[in-house]
Amino acid sequence: VLLAAYVGYLGLGAAVLQALERPAEVQAAEHLLREHWELLANHTCLQGPALQRLIEGIIRAYKSGITLQGNTTSLGRWDYSGSFFFSISAITTIGYGNLSPSTAVGRIFCIVFALFGIPLNLVLLNEIGQLMLLGVQHCARRLEEVFHWQNKASFLIKTCALVIGLLLFLLLPPLLFSDKEGWSYEEGFYYSFITLSTIGFGDYVIGMNPDRTYPSWYKNVISLWILFGMAWLALVIKFCIHLLE
Repeated sequence: VLLAAYVGYLGLGAAVLQALERPAEVQAAEHLLREHWELLANHTCLQGPALQRLIEGIIRAYKSGITLQGNTTSLGRWDYSGSFFFSISAITTIGYGNLSPSTAVGRIFCIVFALFGIPLNLVLLNEIGQLMLLGVQHCARRLEEVFHWQNKASFLIKTCALVIGLLLFLLLPPLLFSDKEGWSYEEGFYYSFITLSTIGFGDYVIGMNPDRTYPSWYKNVISLWILFGMAWLALVIKFCIHLLE
């Protein structure tokens, strides 16, 4: 029964996503083809195979973190702050996919780094989650002692912890992303949940717009937000697991 419910849930999700996203995909494909043929028609000196090679080269360069800016290229994804953020995304298993090592030595190091880093990250997240849980329980006990509440104190503190977590990790960060990245609130909220749940699609990643200047503290603060936000969301997911079980 559980397996049937699982497969049914996946099937429902697939059907809804197909209905929502398929028309946009078809429209984008038609627009791309139209732009491609218009470019070749308006610039007869261009040849189809040469243009295709250029497009493929641009895509490969973009995946490596390089973009064209006039007659120059932008670098910076593999500076120290960018590399540090990549390390965070690797050991937290977010794995955005927008950036990856391009050298053989880099890939081998990434394997070894993640092999030891993922368990270290899980241990740290577990400790942070336990501290959060102990803090909630301590506050509940204090309320029980002061106001002589029993079940009410535990429910009240858990509700406050949930609301504060929602504010700190899901509802307020999109405002920062709107300011620094130029995203809408919906895009920032989507990025927040996709990141903290370690889904990490990679369609939205902070600090990657070459047309924007980011403060030096930005990625460091976001790294801390990811660490504590993942611990908080793990507690919420664990509570949901208990409800389902």
